[in-house]
Amino acid sequence: MVENRFFFSIFHFPSSTVQTMSNPTLHVRIISPQQLILDTEANSVSSKNLQGPFDVLPLHANFITLIENTPIVIRTPNQKPLTFNFPLAIMLVTENKVNIYTYIQPI
Repeated sequence: MVENRFFFSIFHFPSSTVQTMSNPTLHVRIISPQQLILDTEANSVSSKNLQGPFDVLPLHANFITLIENTPIVIRTPNQKPLTFNFPLAIMLVTENKVNIYTYIQPI
């Protein structure tokens, strides 16, 4: 912990570039081969895979899953839920980033 305090005491970051641990968010993107469908900050992403329902929250462990014909609910910081439903999607979660790849062609 001392090292982190030392690091932040030497370098100044604008508040927009440093996430506080008290209010972290996820950076969510929905990407199709044709376009970027969504690019936003969110408090959570919820859906269901073959194992059952799941929620992705800030600081979530790395995670990848297939989602088929199931709603994906993204809750933005103002708590407005955005709901998307795709025939097939791959969700990849790494380092507070959620990338959802959709309109992919099954092999």
